[in-house]
Amino acid sequence: MEVLLSGLGIPESPRWHDGRLWFAHWIENQIVAVDLDGTVETIDAPVERLMGWSIDWLPDGRLVTTGDKLRRREADGTFTVLSEQGGNEIVVDGQGNIYLNGADFDFAGGEAPKPGYIKLVTPGGEIREVAGDIQFPNGMVITPDGRTLVISESFAGRLTAFDVEADGGLSNRRVFADGLGPDGICLDAEGAIWVSTGGSGVLRVAKGGEILQRVDLPEERAPFAIALGGTTLFVLTAEWHADEPITDNLDRLTNGPRTGEVLTLQVDVPGAGRP
Repeated sequence: MEVLLSGLGIPESPRWHDGRLWFAHWIENQIVAVDLDGTVETIDAPVERLMGWSIDWLPDGRLVTTGDKLRRREADGTFTVLSEQGGNEIVVDGQGNIYLNGADFDFAGGEAPKPGYIKLVTPGGEIREVAGDIQFPNGMVITPDGRTLVISESFAGRLTAFDVEADGGLSNRRVFADGLGPDGICLDAEGAIWVSTGGSGVLRVAKGGEILQRVDLPEERAPFAIALGGTTLFVLTAEWHADEPITDNLDRLTNGPRTGEVLTLQVDVPGAGRP
């Protein structure tokens, strides 16, 4: 793997959009865009939290952000609040339906976990919960035909799939693959999903759980999220010590050296679906 960017806080929520990789730069409260030669553009994020937020785009090209609230970036660069509903990860379908997920407990503060949810925000502004009892919801993808949504249940170690109904609802909950350590995920053109192992590696896994490919990172580097831009796999990572409390790791990443990196690897199968 090659290093595209280094010296970052916590890079998260990568998206390939208009020929560049975009990601949420936690701790620095920035949205970052970088092309494959390393040219960087940054946007100040309006999010009122240092961690636990992500980005995606509406079909009309406007950027949306989660976090303490759901916001949309307008043509003049300002941000409009779409909903007071906060969230962690986000994916937008081809009709402009926004799926955002979250769990109402203080993960960074060490509060006891509570089951999470997926909520739907329609283009008309209606908000409703479409899935519950999600064991720490994380990355989500929607297949190219718009008919299936897959979410990471990080605390359960599995990828869970749903059928997407005509009204945006989710049904037919089922396991896509388990025995993983999923965080941010991405889908490729053969229907396989790139996902983290829960340690210092990433896997390409098929429906049902068959491991098709494995890539190991240096020890004590956690792959927080993954994206495909064509056949370039982007792995967003930072130093993480699994034998230490979460609070100690977050304190080190917040107050210590910036160990976050964006790594790249050329793969055979291009990205597909959303985001």
